Amino acid sequence: MAHYARVVSGTVDKIIVAGAPFFDSFVDDSPGEWIETSLTGSIRKQYAGVGYTYDASNDVFVQPKPYPSWNLDGSHDWQPPTAYPDDGNLHRWNEDTTNWVEVV
Repeated sequence: MAHYARVVSGTVDKIIVAGAPFFDSFVDDSPGEWIETSLTGSIRKQYAGVGYTYDASNDVFVQPKPYPSWNLDGSHDWQPPTAYPDDGNLHRWNEDTTNWVEVV
């Protein structure tokens, strides 16, 4: 069995599990396109989830943007404007200050 994401206007709105032959007889007249995704992320960068976008030109699923200040990098991962501290401590993102705050 494989996993398929229905993409409508570039956004995933549904995930189903089905065998490839299912689509030979499956009739779906709703808008969108069914695109295979993989739990292991072995195709299309990562497993699709509802709310993810599908970048057809790069054939990848992209997670929703976590914060307004973050930017998508060339690997299709969201990056904060300030790198995560490398001090061994746990931090959380503060969008108001666009910086990491240590969790105490």
